[in-house]
Amino acid sequence: MYIKRAIKNQIIKKIKSTEKIAIIYGPRQIGKTTLAKKIIKELQLKTLIVNADEAKYIDIFSSRDFNKINRVINGHELLFIDEAQRIPDIGINLKIIRDRLPDLKIIVTGSSSFELANKVSEPLTGRTWTYNLFPLAVLELQNYFSEFEIDEKIEELLIFGSYPEIFTTQNWEDKQKLLEEISRAYLYKDVLRIARIKYADKMKKLLQLLAFQIGSEVSVAEIARQLEINKGTVAEYIDLLEKSFVIFRLSGFNRNLRKEVSKKDKIYFYDLGIRNILIDNLNSLENRNDKGQLWENFLLIERKKYLSYTNKLASQYFWRISTGAELDYVEERAGKLYGYEFKAGNRFAKLPKSWSEHYKGAESKTINRENYLKFIGRDKVEDES
Repeated sequence: MYIKRAIKNQIIKKIKSTEKIAIIYGPRQIGKTTLAKKIIKELQLKTLIVNADEAKYIDIFSSRDFNKINRVINGHELLFIDEAQRIPDIGINLKIIRDRLPDLKIIVTGSSSFELANKVSEPLTGRTWTYNLFPLAVLELQNYFSEFEIDEKIEELLIFGSYPEIFTTQNWEDKQKLLEEISRAYLYKDVLRIARIKYADKMKKLLQLLAFQIGSEVSVAEIARQLEINKGTVAEYIDLLEKSFVIFRLSGFNRNLRKEVSKKDKIYFYDLGIRNILIDNLNSLENRNDKGQLWENFLLIERKKYLSYTNKLASQYFWRISTGAELDYVEERAGKLYGYEFKAGNRFAKLPKSWSEHYKGAESKTINRENYLKFIGRDKVEDES
């Protein structure tokens, strides 16, 4: 079963209407190649597909020699380079291609925004459209399942996450094996290579520590002490994990009120299946003590997908003051503040008065199992027919 991706039509429209290069970022095994091939099929252009893991292509597309490159792409209308960060100097080579062949359509994918962005940002300034592809989003699943059916799948999403292949696999044992494979074969691959980390066990231990702390403020100093490495190294590893689409951070909202506390970040996972396999816990929800943490992470990543796919600009935070009052999530968009408290059941939270007192006109709301689809979904994603 193929679940169509929300950004597909956006990318096709840009490719058809502009000369800019389309860059698709996202974790390994998330469906970037499949999405690109769906786009290629719909565009019906003569296409050269380049796998950047193949040595013959690395040599050609890192050469800075237009004649050498053109011998390969001549006669094609569309160039697709998969995992482009693997090619040295890919940015300057793409600039050469774009400048010499302005009518050639180009799509590239990358599983490390850090590595690929560093290579393309300067030479391709003003010449790209960038898109983030996430694990399957609820707003994408709404094209295939009713609200009742999605609600029935929530436990599965909280435990196994929403990597496309895992979601479409029916057997729970097979889901577990796939998660283990993704974790073992792909999760650290780019980070370990980029950072040249000598001991992979430090990275795995770091991820396990972060996995146990979702929803809590993270102390880099404490993690450094437990890993027996310095704080700067821990901060660097966390930054690389974020740029490789394994984790993401929320910072504390702060408008310089004396009582606001925002020195530490909270860290969440792009996919809960990956988080759960890291701590060897794929138990059902009834046998877990982290249901609230899973629900919070789920709503935050789904909200991130929603904002990205619907092109809504918003800044994302959590909020806490020294008296203990807090909100799980704060969003600032169009000059207005919105505060949210997450509840895994059907209860409504008692929202802190200090929030509305400090920020006149700010809204606040509980997101629970009764209303979450209005927070992370929409009626329909554009049809790809």
